[in-house]
Amino acid sequence: MAPSTHTVTNQPPPLVGYDVFAADHALAEAVGRHVDAELLDEVRAELTVLGRAAGSAQVQEWAAQADENPPRLRTHDRYGHRVDEVEFHPSWHRLLGKGVSAGLTAAWNRPAGHVRRAAAFLVWTQAEAGTGCPLSMTHAAMPALRTDPELAAEWEPRLTSVVYERELRPAHLKAGALFGMGMTEKQGGSDVRAGTTAARPLAEDGAYELTGHKWFCSAPMSDGFLVLAQAPGGLTCFLVPRVLPDGTRNVFLLQRLKDKLGNRSNASAEVEFDGTWARRVGEEGRGVRTIIEMVAATRLDCVLGSAGLMRQAVAQAVHHCAHREAFGGRLLDKPLMRNVLADLALESEAATTLALRLAAAYDDGGEQERALLRIAVPAAKYWVTKRCAPLTVEASECLGGNGYVEESGMPRLVRESPLNSVWEGAGNVQALDVLRALTREPGALDAYLREVGQARGADHRLDAAIKRLLTELADLDGVEARARRLTERLALVLQGALLVRYAPPDVADAFCASRLGGEWGAAFGALPHTLNLAAVVERARPAH
Repeated sequence: MAPSTHTVTNQPPPLVGYDVFAADHALAEAVGRHVDAELLDEVRAELTVLGRAAGSAQVQEWAAQADENPPRLRTHDRYGHRVDEVEFHPSWHRLLGKGVSAGLTAAWNRPAGHVRRAAAFLVWTQAEAGTGCPLSMTHAAMPALRTDPELAAEWEPRLTSVVYERELRPAHLKAGALFGMGMTEKQGGSDVRAGTTAARPLAEDGAYELTGHKWFCSAPMSDGFLVLAQAPGGLTCFLVPRVLPDGTRNVFLLQRLKDKLGNRSNASAEVEFDGTWARRVGEEGRGVRTIIEMVAATRLDCVLGSAGLMRQAVAQAVHHCAHREAFGGRLLDKPLMRNVLADLALESEAATTLALRLAAAYDDGGEQERALLRIAVPAAKYWVTKRCAPLTVEASECLGGNGYVEESGMPRLVRESPLNSVWEGAGNVQALDVLRALTREPGALDAYLREVGQARGADHRLDAAIKRLLTELADLDGVEARARRLTERLALVLQGALLVRYAPPDVADAFCASRLGGEWGAAFGALPHTLNLAAVVERARPAH
């Protein structure tokens, strides 16, 4: 018999059957840093359960199935009645249910709730990012609802529940509920004040009738939605229930689902309101102020989501190179490949460290921490989400042609990678928000400078970067045209300060040399060769 031509050699084993949380040293250390000692064992245990699930063969299969079988819009039933429903693959519901049961909507009523949820969100994103939208919207709705104590008392137990119920029925009959959001319109986009959806007051106190459209409606099968509409007193925030208390469907006319580049397992819809019942949230004319904290929370989730995608891309690249041999040795040991992997690992760790620090600021809740969030969240949203796409592309290249093939999972990460930079305000929106914080809220800059100042004196390149930043901040003439540059520097200096304080010396040294000291190229893999890059790569390698 002729020898087989299909003996497989020199292929890495699949990265499966591992703990996504424990394998991420930067994340595990951040949790240990930001969670009080008496809670730490409990938090680590729940993250370990979720991490093992995220790394399991079963969940990875669900993720692939959900991505390969995107949601379908069903506007009418067989008899011609409008139903306006979105049908998801069963694997989507399994993934979303596990996310809810893991507490990804329960941050607001648990000790260390934001840090433990942030870590869990970062872990679960690595399984399949599509379920992040309903989980994020539901989590972020709480600050807006709390502007109305009556609404908060009614909805908070449902939204922070760890029970997932997929069926559409009156929310008061459900043990758990999810929220979506609709702000942007065709003609306005990010300029939500240009919205034309009209809200007409009804006889019932606080009740309105909405007429108009929303160009992007997130998570259209949710139980309720926060939307903006023009009331007699100006732009106002409203709660639109999907099903009314008597069991009838609210008028929620789904026009089509978006055919998106990535995030394909998740549904994003265009929706029409035509006599749709809504309840006012907050005061008339103060819609943006009412919903702004929801936007801030979802922006932090964009940072966390990008950090999760980056971590998974790095884990896959390092894992592949640790098992693949070429030119007489492991790819991991080749100096140039090691440089690329180390550069990717630095970007990933800096993103994770920054994201968890911001989550800890939410848990603290003090005045200075709130001021820090005001400037650090848009800066982080701007920078981390923009770094995600080039990182995932470079990481896929580490797998060679295999990384361009769907079976590797890398194309799904690449398609997903630009998403968080666009959602909840694209780059210019974030940069301009940073400028607003600088010019209108001096406490925000003070809080930022106090934060980075804790690392001064530890690294000369960081000290020099802080000095350059202060020089730029001293002259804000014509600042709008250079807002992106300034926002980038704010984010990099904050990342550098955090890594100098918390990361191993080899990681902090490499980050400061490249990102702050100028010893870096335009593409990944141009780190100074004198750095201890092997230590950086080994730290990023997922234990398997």
